[in-house]
Amino acid sequence: MSDINEFDNIIDEEEADDIRVTLNLDDGDVECRILTIYECGLQEYIVLVPLDKNGDDNDNGDVYIYKYFEDEEGNPSIENITDDTEYEIAEDRFEELMDEMYFDSLDQ
Repeated sequence: MSDINEFDNIIDEEEADDIRVTLNLDDGDVECRILTIYECGLQEYIVLVPLDKNGDDNDNGDVYIYKYFEDEEGNPSIENITDDTEYEIAEDRFEELMDEMYFDSLDQ
């Protein structure tokens, strides 16, 4: 996937703004919005932006990266990335996508 805002027929940009994912973390539930879903190698990953109490993006730029799967019926699920090397590879690819989006915006 070349553009961070493309969702490869999973969801479009308007739908992404409306979809919320609630993460059940050790220190409580965190509501997030989907920033993107992208491929890296043979795995898809999802990037979630935690929202503040008003439902806006957090001010500190935090994101969560998870493995992303869909079952045969198209139902989505996410899974923690437990391998440090895999996480670094997924994070590096996400940063590349962010850079591409930034440089593409300069061309316009």
